[in-house]
Amino acid sequence: MRPERPAGISGPTGPARPAGASGGVRPGQPRPQRSVSIKLTGRGAVVVLFGATFLGLLFAAWTGWSALGDAIFLLACAAVTRYTRPGGLRAVVVSPPLTFFVADIFSQVLTSSGGFAVAEGILVTLATSAPWLFLGTGLTIAIAFGRGWRPRLPTVLTGDLRAAVRDVRPSRSAGNERWVRRRLSGCALRGCGLAGLA
Repeated sequence: MRPERPAGISGPTGPARPAGASGGVRPGQPRPQRSVSIKLTGRGAVVVLFGATFLGLLFAAWTGWSALGDAIFLLACAAVTRYTRPGGLRAVVVSPPLTFFVADIFSQVLTSSGGFAVAEGILVTLATSAPWLFLGTGLTIAIAFGRGWRPRLPTVLTGDLRAAVRDVRPSRSAGNERWVRRRLSGCALRGCGLAGLA
């Protein structure tokens, strides 16, 4: 076993390498670059969306460029949905309208002069930003669908819905007459006035 030489000292194998040089990359080859992967949790994504929307609305209120604040909201919706973990997409998909509303309230409180002006500013901003708000929400849903997110209904709810559909629309093999009699007898007990039809 050979003892290691300190960096910068030449040896029998060739010229010395600088202290920071790596031995795996040759001079003619490009260095492999590390890919930076940013993944947000659902809560983190909502906080980032709120912060970007809030700063965009503040900037729009101070400069008078309302479309810039809306565009920042739209870009933040796209970026947050793109960089959120798949498990956190459910929170991100439902949050854009609420985060815009809360960011609008905070920005109006900071930039308006009085109570009535705050309320008026909130309503005017919501009215003028409605198309951008719908577009941002739709973009969030589209990107989430593109990344594989699918909404799931709770199993308790879907089980109840399936039973309700079976009761409302009986199968043809079970016989519709029995279903009609059952419905009409229930109606007669409630006093629907259709008991003579049975």
